[in-house]
Amino acid sequence: MSLASQDLLRDIQSECHAAAGRISGHVRHTPVEYSHALSEVSGADVWLKLENQQSTGSFKLRGATNFLLSLGHDCRGVVAASSGNHGMAVAHAARIAHLQALIFVPEVASAAKLRAIEALGAAIRRVEGDPVLAEAAARIHASEAGLPYLSPYNDPLVVAGQGTIGVEVAADLHRTDVLFASMGGGGLVSGAGGYLKATRGTTVVACSPVNSAVMHESLQAGRVLDLPSFPTLSDGTAGGVEPDSITFDLCREVVDESLTVSEDEIRVAMRLIIGRHHTLIEGSAAVAVAGFLQTADRWTGKEVVIVLCGANVGIGVLKKVL
Repeated sequence: MSLASQDLLRDIQSECHAAAGRISGHVRHTPVEYSHALSEVSGADVWLKLENQQSTGSFKLRGATNFLLSLGHDCRGVVAASSGNHGMAVAHAARIAHLQALIFVPEVASAAKLRAIEALGAAIRRVEGDPVLAEAAARIHASEAGLPYLSPYNDPLVVAGQGTIGVEVAADLHRTDVLFASMGGGGLVSGAGGYLKATRGTTVVACSPVNSAVMHESLQAGRVLDLPSFPTLSDGTAGGVEPDSITFDLCREVVDESLTVSEDEIRVAMRLIIGRHHTLIEGSAAVAVAGFLQTADRWTGKEVVIVLCGANVGIGVLKKVL
């Protein structure tokens, strides 16, 4: 490992420790649970990090809370764009920080998710078109209003917040040989993976749905690509990557292996976790489980942690999967 890489990992470690102290008491320290089902099929000792039990049903609350609690006292509010987990996280974190939150949402957003965001106290502004247009509108409004824009992944404070998952894993388990995490914009895998790589030399495996694998393909190409995304059960990781995203270089340093899983593999993983662990997960959480199952025979004798990143799945989708 180069000196530059070592310095980067030390920076991630330091920022994650700072974030852990900042968000303590506001964000749940979620449990790790041993998986007999996954251990049996692999010969590894497999642990599940239950971020699906986080307050808003997703790990996104960590990054949003760290960002908002880092703002100065003169800040009046925050702007974001989301139709799901990030929007709920920003709304919840804004309430913690006593700030107003305005969430720009695409017209295709589900009514149930919009009600959840509003119930947490945020204002909603609908934008015609797809999520990219909602994000563009949010950035313009934030700039004109002089308010911070809270990205779901493209910010060092957000990455450090997600990295507190790694801090908790290190506190709860004596060993972590391999980490599996889903990868969309890269905030989760670079934050949590970066912390565990820095402190334990953990092998980091990033998992993406084949229907929307923009960061995966970008890492293969060595540059951020502009690629289409197709419908996927893993809507929490779907979408493009900003051309200037800090997470691209972070993922290049932190991720040891990047793989993709099919929609059928996601369904199988969802049914396995729901059926054997009696805990609800969404498609993006199942992506990491599916990635592990795809490579299970390689981890015999290893201590493996899989991040179950969220539980926010619609009833209709859940019925079809089950």
